[in-house]
Amino acid sequence: MRTLCSSTLIGEFFIVGFAGLVAMKDPDLSTSTVWLVSGVAMVLCVLLCGMVTRPGGVALGWALQLALIASGVFVPTMYFMGAVFAALWWASVHYGRKVDEAKARFAAQAESSAPDAA
Repeated sequence: MRTLCSSTLIGEFFIVGFAGLVAMKDPDLSTSTVWLVSGVAMVLCVLLCGMVTRPGGVALGWALQLALIASGVFVPTMYFMGAVFAALWWASVHYGRKVDEAKARFAAQAESSAPDAA
């Protein structure tokens, strides 16, 4: 699960950065505010890569997905991109858990079928 979720979060890192560049063109938003918010979101993306397997990591990932969709208020394209990445996040969590279960099952089978070396 960690690999799939981390890949999604790194993709989001770049999307948030590009959205910050687009948001800078809005005359109602100050450059410092745009980069403060974008920077915090980008740092969260990277930090969540390491936290995804810990308790609450997936929930924080979902919160980030909701924030990404909500950023569509300022950059309308982010409604679409946020929905795409929320779907990717769901797939990463769902299929990542299945892969982890299969790996554990195969490891248990290999351990039980291995001859004792005693």
